[in-house]
Amino acid sequence: MEKNHPYHQSWTSRKNFLKYSAAAVWSLLFAGGALKQLMGQEKNLRPRKKRAVSCACSLAVIRGDDIRASLRKALDELGGLGLFVKKNDTVVIKPNIGWNRGPEFAANTNPDLVNELVTLCYRSGAKKVRVFDNTCNNEKMCYHNSGIYRAVKDAGGDIYYVSDWKFIPANFPYESPMQDWPIYKDAVECDCFINVPVAKHHSLTGLTLSMKNLMGVCGGSRGQMHWGIDKKLADLTAFINPDLTIIDAYKILLRHGPSGGNTNDVETRKTIIAGPDPVLADAYATTLFNMRPSDVGYIVRGAEKKIGSMDISSASIKKVTI
Repeated sequence: MEKNHPYHQSWTSRKNFLKYSAAAVWSLLFAGGALKQLMGQEKNLRPRKKRAVSCACSLAVIRGDDIRASLRKALDELGGLGLFVKKNDTVVIKPNIGWNRGPEFAANTNPDLVNELVTLCYRSGAKKVRVFDNTCNNEKMCYHNSGIYRAVKDAGGDIYYVSDWKFIPANFPYESPMQDWPIYKDAVECDCFINVPVAKHHSLTGLTLSMKNLMGVCGGSRGQMHWGIDKKLADLTAFINPDLTIIDAYKILLRHGPSGGNTNDVETRKTIIAGPDPVLADAYATTLFNMRPSDVGYIVRGAEKKIGSMDISSASIKKVTI
């Protein structure tokens, strides 16, 4: 058969197609490691390193009518946001956006606080400010009805929904019940991580504070984290290593947490708690609920693991009313 015959050309095209297809398949097989990593299947997510800072005090507790002014004062008392956020940093701000509730229910972090913090991060030289949460209710409803989506956008921040492919199994340097748990890549691969929870009641752990808020960087079946939750939260906190913790206690949820839904369960305390030690910040926050740090299991575990201190009596705590 002549080479220019149409049947010969058709057969040649099919032959080339099969040859190149086979080559492509083998390339993918040999590149399996890279492909798995791209798809988030490699067990290569390791603990992030916390930025070493020297603050003017261990904890700043500010009470005032203006939540934005209280945040600025808290950061000033610590020595300035510039201790934590450097020029060209990629900053992750992790508020609680878990619930389809408005700000009046104190189930999510106050949007005005988040807006001000994003603005201050950019003023400190941040290149990118990322905000996200793995929500419990519908993500779009949570982001918008909490007021946080608009708050971040207005400040020029990057707020987005989590993507399944970015959850990568965690590789702990020690034996942990959180080994291989899928953790959001962006939470680890950042220059500065700022945890910004709202202080509220929780039916299982007693309180939701900063360490509990970190569940929002986890994927998988998070209900399974409730088994042995105190140790898991301590290990998770050590893995994420937040550089700065800012607890929103302007309005706190006293009952029926974590989702709330009744303003009768909300009490206005007009308080901001800020510091580099998440255990100490959580320990102090318990006092707003007439509790002790030892009443909350994950705080005890965090102190035992030496993530931080739960001894608020001997800590350097600056309390200011403005």
